[in-house]
Amino acid sequence: MLTKAIEVDADVTTVYNQWTRFVDLPRFVPGLDRVERRDDVHTRWTISIGGLKRTFDATIAEQRADNRISWQSRSGPPHSGAVTMHHISAHRTRITVEMTIAPKGLVESVADKLGFLDRHVQVALDRFKTFIEIRNTRT
Repeated sequence: MLTKAIEVDADVTTVYNQWTRFVDLPRFVPGLDRVERRDDVHTRWTISIGGLKRTFDATIAEQRADNRISWQSRSGPPHSGAVTMHHISAHRTRITVEMTIAPKGLVESVADKLGFLDRHVQVALDRFKTFIEIRNTRT
């Protein structure tokens, strides 16, 4: 299991609302080309990493406003995860990302062993922090 966290200077509602605006996630997540929300619980993700392009479907398993969203893949490499927003103060929030993934294929297995996903998630969190602190409101 991978766990990464970061604190941002923004209120928990703004953070939650921006994070759950899936169409904007490619702004922050390197290699994420597109996210389509099919309905309230079904999403389709298109990623391009290391020359490989993958599309997979995921189901939102839990969604609690201003607190947490979790998912489970339905296609592609088996994975699941959760993003939790923790209220620290009126203008500070801690974001925690937890993911479990079973690499599919040689390239993904090597990338996993080299810590690629760890770095990838940290870059996404750092980019999100920069964006939300400069903007301080959701798009």
